[in-house]
Amino acid sequence: MNSLLKFRRPLSPSLPSLSLQRLSTTLHYVFEEKKEGTSFIHPTAIVHPNAVIGQGVSVGPLCTIGPSAKLGNGCQMHPSSHIFGNTKLGSHCVLMTGAVVGDDLSGRTVIGCNNIIGHHAVVGIKCQDMKYKLGDECFLDIGDNNEIREFTSIHRSSKSCDRTVIGDNNLIMGSCHIAHDCKIGNNNIFANSSLLAGHVIVEDYVHTGGPTVVHQFCHIGSFSFIGGGSVVSQDVPKYMMVSGDRAELRGLNFEGLRRCGFQVTEIKSLRTAYRKIFMPSNTNSMGFDERLSEVEHNEDLGSVPAVCSMLRSIRDSFTENRRGICKFRQWSSS
Repeated sequence: MNSLLKFRRPLSPSLPSLSLQRLSTTLHYVFEEKKEGTSFIHPTAIVHPNAVIGQGVSVGPLCTIGPSAKLGNGCQMHPSSHIFGNTKLGSHCVLMTGAVVGDDLSGRTVIGCNNIIGHHAVVGIKCQDMKYKLGDECFLDIGDNNEIREFTSIHRSSKSCDRTVIGDNNLIMGSCHIAHDCKIGNNNIFANSSLLAGHVIVEDYVHTGGPTVVHQFCHIGSFSFIGGGSVVSQDVPKYMMVSGDRAELRGLNFEGLRRCGFQVTEIKSLRTAYRKIFMPSNTNSMGFDERLSEVEHNEDLGSVPAVCSMLRSIRDSFTENRRGICKFRQWSSS
């Protein structure tokens, strides 16, 4: 930071003095009125001369851009937002007031196009893992079209051989936390105060209620739903709904499946398979693994792609280094 102070540009005598209360409003007018393709940097911003600034970029009052930063075309930095370290922003990203992206650490932070970083969100900083050693490279990769809301924190990886990854089209609501080495897919919705510990994997189209806590190394399958206030300490298979402390299976995520365009026949097949596995008519006849095998070899169910995907998701949760699936109550279906 001190090294950047000497690059501060002097206030232009042609600009009237502005009160702090009017800085944001003035910046908005600048965004609207500047010519297409030209960039605007407020005179109170600190921009290192080695930073790479694309066309049509707007940098508001009291912003900071470090020497290794690269901003794509059309990016906007609202007042008091900051970019540090080896950080690359794709085109048309927006940093709201108080947002901090990147850190002066070995490694990098790469953010794709059309992302919004909310007010006072902190993205791409050092992880909170005691195993991390200062000087090790650490990485964060974020895709396109994500909205990361206010006061969210997203950390880089804990070691050079891993990455924290977030895909495309995710909505991460206020005060969420995504820890080191997490892998987040596409089209997920994390409600306010959803907290993901290190090494959590979230596939696609997952929806969490807030606040939710997910234990490290858990695996959350696609199209699943986690009820608000849940503590998830084991894997959640695809298509399923869990809730509680500790979270238990509560059935299939029917509403989520319908909204994502699953056919009625697919949903009926998934329901039949779920009941055979988790709600057997006679709990004394077969063990869990036997019931799972029976569904796998069922001619009608085993040929449905969605059912096969669910069965693989369940099986994979019991492989080495996985935590098994969330607990379930073997209610009789009779």
